[in-house]
Amino acid sequence: MAERYGTAAEALQDVLADGMTLAVGGFGLCGIPADLIDAVRDSGVRDLTIASNNMGVDGEGLGRLLESGQVRRIMASYVGENQRFAEMYLADEVEVEFTPQGTLAERLRAGGAGIPGFFTRTGVGTRVAEGKQHQEFDGETFILERGIVADVSLVHARTADAGGNLVYNLTAGNLNPLVATCGRVTVVEAEEIVEPGEIRPDAVMTPSVFVQRLVQATDREKLIEKRTTRPRPEPADA
Repeated sequence: MAERYGTAAEALQDVLADGMTLAVGGFGLCGIPADLIDAVRDSGVRDLTIASNNMGVDGEGLGRLLESGQVRRIMASYVGENQRFAEMYLADEVEVEFTPQGTLAERLRAGGAGIPGFFTRTGVGTRVAEGKQHQEFDGETFILERGIVADVSLVHARTADAGGNLVYNLTAGNLNPLVATCGRVTVVEAEEIVEPGEIRPDAVMTPSVFVQRLVQATDREKLIEKRTTRPRPEPADA
């Protein structure tokens, strides 16, 4: 059974420390563990390494940890939506390890599966390959990428049962299932927590064996990074 806590701050109070690595689910502002991110900010821990697809946007999501000066190093695939992130990177105020998105996903999965490293063709001949071991297989060059094992994983789920089995909502799942597996301690905020047995076994996306701590997510507005609309077409004449 996952241990249940009353607030995100309580769920994290004895597992956070300066200099640790956090793996964080979410894609921009979609499916992010917003309560847990805020709890990390409020804890005051510093010199963090963050492994996540990106760092949210200015003032929201993981962008809050950048603005509070708590992040030292970032493993991410994209920085384009966060102006402060870009400024800090260009000013050498934060270390950034750019990782192709599919490679980042596989590094998280590998860490969760106990695989220390794997070879991939992605990034060969680019700056991504600098300093990494190269190996030939069947006449093609591959580079070695290391699996990611985080001290703590922060995850957002749509539904959890009291045991810690998780279900995600469509694309809001994004990297959350991978992040959930690679943490030494995985802390989950869920929009809905139900009793054991209320989630069909075949519907479970992350089994409870990966989840140590669980908290009810607060009801908050789900932010959208960019809203693009177009005029509704006029109905065709009957």
